[in-house]
Amino acid sequence: MYYYTRRGRTLASFSPLPLPAAPEPGENEEVTFLIDCPPEERRASFLAADPRHLTAQHDGVEWLDSRRIDAPEPELPEWLARRLKHGGLRAVNFRHPAWERVAFGERRQPNRKRVNLLAVGDVGGTLLTALKLLGGENISTIGICDLSAATVARWTAEMSQISWPWNYEALPKVEPVAPEHLFECDVFLFAAAKAVPPVGSGVQDVRMAQLAANRPLVESYARQARSAGFGGLFVVLSDPVDPLCRAAYRASNAGPDGKWDGLGLLAEQIQGFGLGVMNARAAALAQQDLRYLSFLSDGRSFGPHGEGLVIANSIKKYDDAISRELTEQVKTANLRIRELGFKPFVAPAVSSGAMQLLLALRGQWHCGSVCLGGVWFGVRNRYTVNGLETESLELPDELFARLKETEAGLRAIE
Repeated sequence: MYYYTRRGRTLASFSPLPLPAAPEPGENEEVTFLIDCPPEERRASFLAADPRHLTAQHDGVEWLDSRRIDAPEPELPEWLARRLKHGGLRAVNFRHPAWERVAFGERRQPNRKRVNLLAVGDVGGTLLTALKLLGGENISTIGICDLSAATVARWTAEMSQISWPWNYEALPKVEPVAPEHLFECDVFLFAAAKAVPPVGSGVQDVRMAQLAANRPLVESYARQARSAGFGGLFVVLSDPVDPLCRAAYRASNAGPDGKWDGLGLLAEQIQGFGLGVMNARAAALAQQDLRYLSFLSDGRSFGPHGEGLVIANSIKKYDDAISRELTEQVKTANLRIRELGFKPFVAPAVSSGAMQLLLALRGQWHCGSVCLGGVWFGVRNRYTVNGLETESLELPDELFARLKETEAGLRAIE
């Protein structure tokens, strides 16, 4: 093991890198552990929550139950094991082209973030309203951009007329942002959609029907993020959330020859917000039907915002039949709104969009799609000062088999 101190940070690794040894770091000193893995389909950095995270050559849904990671459990020095146990150890992939910037870059963020929103349609408008009302402690300004100048003017005017009496600065300011300035922010929200199947169209999987139309859009903005050197959070809200996250990552990291070069968005910078409404729908059903009641105490939602979704009625007392029944009801809940003659966008915009974003900005657990082995997979996760953390649980075999099936399905989407 070699480690050294640089600008108040300690760097450690199992690999015999040509680094001079240094004394054990102080308790208040930041520690980064270097891993040496293929970088193309995994996060450049993350919070190490299990010793096997430091030796695993690949990641995937196994990381949702660390016992299942096929990697040796290393023997760590006591001080390093202590850091890991208490959430104080960040891992950085030494093989990633941007590793040094990631390892030694400034991690402090402003308390209130600037958020830029692309497209103020049904979802975007509802999301904007919720962020305006709820985001005062976490968001300073919300920039809005849309193909329609009239739409931008309308929403800017409407939002300026929403304020608490005699506390006029409490809510985020909403202002127009030009397309070329979209990435001058801390968070970019992609809510653009080129084609949404109309009510009555008969389309069953509405989300996947939008993939071909929305993929070129998200790829275009991902390339713009690369050109701008964007270092913030790139959030995908448009359907299908999970494949579009993957498309954004690949497009942003494609060099002039079309091959991955790692010079674009980091995998951990991209998150899809679609699982939140699925989790909320499961909770609503659990409040109405006693068979699902355990979901409210220790249930979980996993996977994509659509086909492949996995709702677990309980982690402690998992019932596969009940969980599959609940999953199907959650997955098709949007069709009930369509049967009433409406597009189901209000709950997704608030539960998946506004609520999950605010939780993420606060560093709290939230539902979001994150990179696991090159696919974006919905999990309970949070951003910490030491990197992105995904929740790890002791998952029943039947449940884990469902997650592996979903992972394979997501990997097959191109």
